[in-house]
Amino acid sequence: MSDDLPERESLAEGTLISHLLELRTRLLRAVVAIGIAAIPCLVYANQLFQLVAQPLLKALPKGATMISTSVSAPLFTPFKLAIIVAAFLAMPYVLYQIWAFVAPGLYKHERRFAMPLLVSSVLLFYGGVAFAYFIIFPVMFVFLTAATPAGVQMMTDMTQYLDFVLVMFFVLGLAFEIPVAIVLLVWTGLVRLETLKRNRGYVLIAICVQAAIITPPDVISLAIIALPMYALYELGMLMAKVLARSKIEERAREETESEAQPSR
Repeated sequence: MSDDLPERESLAEGTLISHLLELRTRLLRAVVAIGIAAIPCLVYANQLFQLVAQPLLKALPKGATMISTSVSAPLFTPFKLAIIVAAFLAMPYVLYQIWAFVAPGLYKHERRFAMPLLVSSVLLFYGGVAFAYFIIFPVMFVFLTAATPAGVQMMTDMTQYLDFVLVMFFVLGLAFEIPVAIVLLVWTGLVRLETLKRNRGYVLIAICVQAAIITPPDVISLAIIALPMYALYELGMLMAKVLARSKIEERAREETESEAQPSR
């Protein structure tokens, strides 16, 4: 047994090194993908910033523009946006590399469950970003522009605007991950589906409070963001119910197959 110990340690060390090498390869591929996506984004960095700034520019009074309070901001702010957009565009490939590294260590039923969850989480995050840009921003900036006191000219700094927009993109992108979070909570057994159904009222109140913090203080803006978020909550419970039903059917099928096998 003592002779087998060095061999086992050598095997474990070789396995660890092979995993680290594979991880390095996956990370390099992800970085290269972001770099490739960054090339056109950097070339059209100013156009990208103009596109992101459109919701505010359309809401500003006639003749008003955005400003730059820093000498380097006109160069580095679009550059920052271009890198973030490149990472945003390359994210499906980056997540695929992560999946390819993790998947061999998962069971078959875990892989069958994790892949659709990964794809849906990416699509939902993109949906949250699109929802913020096309729905929330036009309403929000029109309200904020109209609420400007008399005698005050709204002149937004481009760097502060980009930081605000990126935070909103991130917050609403995460908010759209509600169905994925619910499925994970139910699948791992941390929360029972019956508990989620029983606490619908509290969840609706929490969503309204969050929507009131994110959006301007008017009923229309609150409803625009609160109703879709609550609909996502209901969608998450529906997905969790379907998952629970499939797990029960799979367990019953495994038990039937085990009983059908002849005993040795």
